Amino acid sequence: MEMTDKNVAFLYSSVCPDDRQKEGFVEFLEKKYNKPFELEWVEDQNILKGFKLVVDDEVYDWTLEGRYQQFKDMIENATGKAHITDDGSQYISTMKTSVDDWSVKVSPEEEGVVKTVGDGIVTASGLDSAQYGEVVLFESGVKGMVQDLRPDELGIILFGSDKEITEGSRVRRTKKTAGIPVGDNFLGRVVDALGNPIDGLGEIEADDYRPVETPAPGILDRQPVNEPMNTGLLAIDSMFPIGRGQRELIIGDRQTGKTAIALDTMLNQKGKDVICIYVAIGQKASSIAHLVGTLRKNDAMKYTIIVAATASDSAPLQYISPYAGTAMGEYFMNKGKDVLIVYDDLSKHAIAYRAMSLLLERSPGREAYPGDVFYLHSRLLERSAHLSSEKGGGSLTALPIVETQAGDVSAYIPTNIISITDGQIFLESDLFFSGQRPAVNVGLSVSRVGGAAQTKAMKKAAGSIRLDLAQYREMEVFTQFSSDLDDATKRQLTYGQGLMRLLRQNQNNPLKLYEQVITLVSATAGIMIEIPIEKITEFRKFMLESFASDEAALCRRIEETGKFSDDDKDYIIEKAKGYVDTFIKKNL
Repeated sequence: MEMTDKNVAFLYSSVCPDDRQKEGFVEFLEKKYNKPFELEWVEDQNILKGFKLVVDDEVYDWTLEGRYQQFKDMIENATGKAHITDDGSQYISTMKTSVDDWSVKVSPEEEGVVKTVGDGIVTASGLDSAQYGEVVLFESGVKGMVQDLRPDELGIILFGSDKEITEGSRVRRTKKTAGIPVGDNFLGRVVDALGNPIDGLGEIEADDYRPVETPAPGILDRQPVNEPMNTGLLAIDSMFPIGRGQRELIIGDRQTGKTAIALDTMLNQKGKDVICIYVAIGQKASSIAHLVGTLRKNDAMKYTIIVAATASDSAPLQYISPYAGTAMGEYFMNKGKDVLIVYDDLSKHAIAYRAMSLLLERSPGREAYPGDVFYLHSRLLERSAHLSSEKGGGSLTALPIVETQAGDVSAYIPTNIISITDGQIFLESDLFFSGQRPAVNVGLSVSRVGGAAQTKAMKKAAGSIRLDLAQYREMEVFTQFSSDLDDATKRQLTYGQGLMRLLRQNQNNPLKLYEQVITLVSATAGIMIEIPIEKITEFRKFMLESFASDEAALCRRIEETGKFSDDDKDYIIEKAKGYVDTFIKKNL
């Protein structure tokens, strides 16, 4: 048999495709697999509608039954069913104490001797009574924390330089657990993982001193998550609402807009009496400085605290930083305030903990992470809550960020955190690079709080948008192989393309509630279908500006009450139709 460089794909259908359709299939295959293909048609009268495309072991099933099954699978996958369990029982504390507080008289049995030092890890003998997670102090003034208890020695992680610590140096117990200064004066400031200011604006006078780690609120101390924490992003607030006290994971590959979503959410809290805390873990100092500059430019630093553990900081400081940020948030939560905390990102946090654990000679497990890495994040995220009225009614809402490799959400750390959180916003590289920003994958994203965290106005306005987008995605893939479309299908495609374009938003430009409601009501009514796709964004701006000037009372009522009536809905649609006609006359 003569060898050929081309690969063969088989198309099963009841009707033979024409030449134009065959060219479409071949073009799809060559683009998908980056190699030449030949297409062979196989007649199959059992396929009433659609086709099957077989490439080696892969099957593209676009029969009627196949499309139904794919839609069903997509719904099931969106529930995020990963469950990771762990029986780790270690309860870890972290440190922050002032050197001036050391007034305890140290007895001989409470002193130890350094045996080895290197890479921020110290092993010491003595200190037989030291406890796990206890703060210890070295002769040089450097502080550390007991992280490993062995029969004849301790493993200690350092929160400072190890240059002045040598073999034979003395180390003493403090009998103190870790803590961090907290207070209202931290608002508007940038601090390190120990609460020390690093923004050059002087010292910070603390109002209180809290343990870095505390037990999560119990069930009786919580109340249901039922108040919205609006992001200002239409794609999220309409389909994956976040409630105060919820934990919503932001997950995606590098450079897909994860931090941008968190930043927009922080900007959207302006004037809403919400405290924002941003914990930067293992990031470049320049990136943090840029983010601080954006917050200052938008007058958002006055209600924000930045806790920064940069890439140049040691692994122990990166490890401690999210717990320190959470302790700051709990101070405000216990005062009855609403707090939003962003962990950016927990992938680097897990890597820092892995580095520490390997240096402490702990056994590596799956993907070289220690077995208790699940407990690391579960005890952190469980501290987010909506407190009961008896406890003041405050809330701590968490937006953890996780970076994936090539979209692999089944890796160890992503599956761990998916199983801990109350939903995830999945960002897709292909969507991002195609210009769909925020690049939210509507099929894989989910909020397990759902409509309970939406205002009545948003719930009514959102309607069937998620189902409409799901139908559009199914139809879009199916129709790429055929140009012979009926009018109803073309209209559905145009409607879906318009919805996708409406979900695009510029960075640092969150929408107000009334702007989202008006946009959704107008879009789902289908009144924008006559406007070309490339003009949709321009029309939205024109329409929202017109509503703000012509119908200020309506906009204000929706914004303040979170409600609108059926008559309001009909009125919005009628006004929007008039704006469509005006826009078309002016621009088309």
